[in-house]
Amino acid sequence: MQRRGGRKQVVTPGGIGRPVLNEPSRPDNALVHALARAHGWKRMLESDRYPSIGALAGAEKVNESHLCRMLRLNLLAPYVVEVIANGDQLKRPTLADFLRPLPAEWSSQRAF
Repeated sequence: MQRRGGRKQVVTPGGIGRPVLNEPSRPDNALVHALARAHGWKRMLESDRYPSIGALAGAEKVNESHLCRMLRLNLLAPYVVEVIANGDQLKRPTLADFLRPLPAEWSSQRAF
């Protein structure tokens, strides 16, 4: 049994792969929402709508360090973003896993 989004899910004995039940894969809504927010914030900074991360954090009413951690999601490999959007993560990482420092090389990010 593995907890995912407040529900328990049965996974294969090795702990990897698709669930034992024939459920279609579902995206982790928290991860998808965080990715969308991170990309939106990046666009706001690039468009010079806000002069600094501090100004953007104040306008969005979030802590500056939280905003910086969320902005790191923009550095994810396109492959990883696609897997998250489709709900095909093998290890079922959580948003907290992605807010930790990530490998810079995209090939190293495939471990997620």
